[in-house]
Parts: sequence; structure tokens; C-alpha cells
Amino acid sequence: MAGGWTRDGAVQDQIDDSIADSVSHARARLPRGESAKDCAECGEPIPEGRRKALPGVRICVDCQSERDDTTPPAGFNRRGSKDSQLR
Repeated sequence: MAGGWTRDGAVQDQIDDSIADSVSHARARLPRGESAKDCAECGEPIPEGRRKALPGVRICVDCQSERDDTTPPAGFNRRGSKDSQLR
């Protein structure tokens, strides 16, 4: 049940849209094409299992882990917090 000026199901629509945006963003970041044999960042060989699992991969697991730790989360919160709406 929605409240105020919103229609029923509006909150679920926002949740669905947020999920769809996140999935689209993640798919866009997936590597494509032929995998590299050596890591583009550190030069170490990329294991064949990783190259088969992720076609188009260019970096090794260690370098990817470092990237993942420094990559900020994508998107934004459509709903916002009550706190931000009161300012």
C-alpha cells in the first residue's frame, strides 16, 4: 500500500528499477572478446581456468580484487532517506 500521492506498487517499481539498473551496469562492465594470456596490470600469467570462465578477461585475480576494493558502488538511492527529505 502506497501512501500520500503515490500509487499502489510505486515502492516496488523503484526497487525493480534499482535492481535493473545495477544488473545493466554490471553487464556493461563484463569483459568481451579474446582473453589475454598475461595480466595487463602486473604481467603475471592469467590461469586458463579464469580465461575460460570469463571470456575477454584482461587482468589476473589479484589485480581484479584490488580494483573491486577501490571501485565505489554504482547508482544512487532513488528513495532517499527521510533525513535528506527534511533538510
